[in-house]
Amino acid sequence: MWGRQREAFSMYKRMPSRDHSAVMDVEDNSDLLQNCIDVETTNPSWWLSFPHVVVATISSFLFGYHLGVVNEPLESISLDLGFSGNTLAEGLVVSTCLGGALIGSLFSGWIADGVGRRRAFQLCALPMIIGASTSATTKSLAGMLIGRFLVGTGMGLGPPVASLYVTEVSPASVRGTYGSFIQIATCLGLMGALFIGIPVKEIAGWWRICFWVSTIPAGLLAFAMMFCVESPHWLYKQGRSAEAEAEFERLLGGSHVKYAMVELSKLDRGDEADTVKLSELLYGRHFRVVYIGSTLFALQQLSGINAVFYFSSSVFKSAGVPSDIANVFIGVANLSGSIIAMLLMDKLGRKVLLLWSFFGMTISMVLQVAAANTYVSGSGSLYLSVGGMLMFVLTFALGAGPVPGLLLPEIFPSRIRAKAMAFCMSVHWVINFFVGLLFLRLLQQLGPQLLYSIFASVCMMAVIFVKKNVMETKGKSLQEIEIALLPQE
Repeated sequence: MWGRQREAFSMYKRMPSRDHSAVMDVEDNSDLLQNCIDVETTNPSWWLSFPHVVVATISSFLFGYHLGVVNEPLESISLDLGFSGNTLAEGLVVSTCLGGALIGSLFSGWIADGVGRRRAFQLCALPMIIGASTSATTKSLAGMLIGRFLVGTGMGLGPPVASLYVTEVSPASVRGTYGSFIQIATCLGLMGALFIGIPVKEIAGWWRICFWVSTIPAGLLAFAMMFCVESPHWLYKQGRSAEAEAEFERLLGGSHVKYAMVELSKLDRGDEADTVKLSELLYGRHFRVVYIGSTLFALQQLSGINAVFYFSSSVFKSAGVPSDIANVFIGVANLSGSIIAMLLMDKLGRKVLLLWSFFGMTISMVLQVAAANTYVSGSGSLYLSVGGMLMFVLTFALGAGPVPGLLLPEIFPSRIRAKAMAFCMSVHWVINFFVGLLFLRLLQQLGPQLLYSIFASVCMMAVIFVKKNVMETKGKSLQEIEIALLPQE
């Protein structure tokens, strides 16, 4: 503990003199520093930050809801708007969201740093409300596409801001658990969309209700954010130390505020207000962490998870299972894995969950390859295919799904955190788009056996990459992680 005190003291000494006034004068008040560090031995109460995290995850619920909202009603939408049988138009209704999401994610870092995390959430809710209302009231395909694009911009802005906010307002002892809430909320959104869409074939025009329903949580997010804390890390970067201290008191309790401020003071704030250029993310001292983050998201998407979601209904259909029941199975597997990840995230750690998750996905894909083998009997192939698919979704939700969104804001230095998240999420959306675009064509040309073998190889590559490059962040403060990954020059 004394070693840690000396580290805090020496790090503070290296700060520029203009920043000494940002927090208490540690040099002249070593007794206060000792008291702060003694407080560290007890963890802050989790329930103070809990309501703020729950409100933030409404954006993740909306993300999941809008991903799944057109799945069931698409046929009814095409009939009512006059493009039934036009596969290109149907594909555009689904994929226009992805284009909007890419735009939203590209600008998310600059918005989050420019106006703060709370206002970024409110800006995320606004296009979701306008876009959903446009889709719900439209009489034409063009109106539907405009609405879907607007919703997509909110979907692209929400996830990176949610990851930033949850990471920055959570106590280190429960940060992993709270990070898992994002994935759980996304699963609940997907399942909610499927549930709301059930009456669509019986009730004419029900698909419009499906869109209207989404405006309720979006409005709630915008309203509730007015009562949530602003990220103390963002406030400190803006030079608003007194406000940061007040927000820490709301999040951690009065006895932990001074220690939290000392932790923030370890890092040089001198150039925080300077513009972060894209070139800073791609080479130099920040390259390593941005490389790790973007590669993790790339491997997540190239593992085949979206292809599995896309292809699951036909696999279950061949087993005689109706599509709605198949969707329930997939949803339950996804939610179950996410809940288990939440329980284990702060016990086993991020790296362990990532390793076993990608390894389990590799085994699942090997089962899919075996199912596609001509030497396996019909019923055996069916069991392997369905079992492998459910196992793949479950193991994905255990680590590869929730961990990257939590780990990346932890490993990115404070100065580049928002912009680096925006860059990595943009990589995520670009690869997501191309996987969705090319999957069916590759399946036809390569066949399921070779394609699933490629996915299995990618998952195994991910195991090796995580083993060699990812550090464990469980229980560490954001400042400790930053110092470990990016030593002072």
